[in-house]
Amino acid sequence: MLMWLAQWLQGLSPELGFLRVFQYLTLRAVLGAMTALLIGLLAGPAVIRRLTALKIGQPIRTNGMETHHVKSGTPTMGGVLILLAIAIATLLWADLSNRFVWIVLIVTLGFGAIGWADDWRKVVYKDPNGMPSREKYLWQSLIGLAAALYLVFSISESSNLKVLELFFTWVSSGFDVSLPPKAGLLVPFFKEVSYPLGVLGFVILTYLVIVGSSNAVNLTDGLDGLAIMPVVMVGSALGVFAYVAGSSVYSKYLFFPHIPGAGELLIFCAAMAGAGLAFLWFNTHPAQVFMGDVGALALGGALGTIAVIVRQEIVLAIMGGIFVVEALSVMLQVSWFKYTKRKYGEGRRLLKMAPLHHHFEKSGWKETQVVVRFWIITMLLCLIGLSTLKLR
Repeated sequence: MLMWLAQWLQGLSPELGFLRVFQYLTLRAVLGAMTALLIGLLAGPAVIRRLTALKIGQPIRTNGMETHHVKSGTPTMGGVLILLAIAIATLLWADLSNRFVWIVLIVTLGFGAIGWADDWRKVVYKDPNGMPSREKYLWQSLIGLAAALYLVFSISESSNLKVLELFFTWVSSGFDVSLPPKAGLLVPFFKEVSYPLGVLGFVILTYLVIVGSSNAVNLTDGLDGLAIMPVVMVGSALGVFAYVAGSSVYSKYLFFPHIPGAGELLIFCAAMAGAGLAFLWFNTHPAQVFMGDVGALALGGALGTIAVIVRQEIVLAIMGGIFVVEALSVMLQVSWFKYTKRKYGEGRRLLKMAPLHHHFEKSGWKETQVVVRFWIITMLLCLIGLSTLKLR
């Protein structure tokens, strides 16, 4: 929005030529991060007071960690603060004619709405389980599939008009059309290797990445500050990939597929980092507010969508290794429990408690130890992911 304003003012007077500086993507990214950070820090206390006044407190599961019972009543749904800061900063500093900015915003706010409904049921009905898992998965699937269908054609073309043309070509050809190599699955460290997916394969992969990352971040959000800092680090790293993919010069030099318009996602990633750091100010142990599903589902969906656009799905799994392991720990725990119950008549556990961070708490680690050590691991994984920019 402000970029359009700067361009309009330049057209009015040649003396305002210095406003051309707002055309630089890196400057707008820095300003976007600072805007989101300031919004979060300034609005945070008011949001926490409002949530407290509305008695929107976090219910704690009776079968959860005993040490977490003291957190009962801590304001939740603080993810609203994150989404507000991200949305305002992105709308102010991003190029609003960019199609990728809008699809990421729509997915983020869509998953945020699902999380809002889930958190609201937990708070109003005092039910720690919230929205039934099948209902939640249904709404996630609808948004994920819609985003996947749009992205499969949007990434392959450079404008919305050409996207529509490709879509109608796909329909008229009997749902059989060849996609360009940049729509394939890229293998990190082997940039010449790209597996063609086709429309169906691309849609399935995109759906799994978006919905999977959303739920993985949600499962990770169980300790003070545990989820938000990895989201900031992974999101910032994806911003670098977006900048490279959107630049015809850097993408050619680094042997990355050039995705016109993807560079504008750097603004969103910067805003997400600023908003995340602002939220961490209030979410650090002992937390004054929790992000809730409204924040965790939305941020995970945003990371997955950005990774698909910049064609770094595997790199996302590397950098977000903590999210992946947390999700796998739950799936393995549940699967093993059901299997042993059928075979031996009683369920057995692989871990002391799932997700994985609770296993380490049960093993004697303090909450802050788990959180900081998971941060360190994420930092190292992000460095490995960023190394794929050059190593091949």
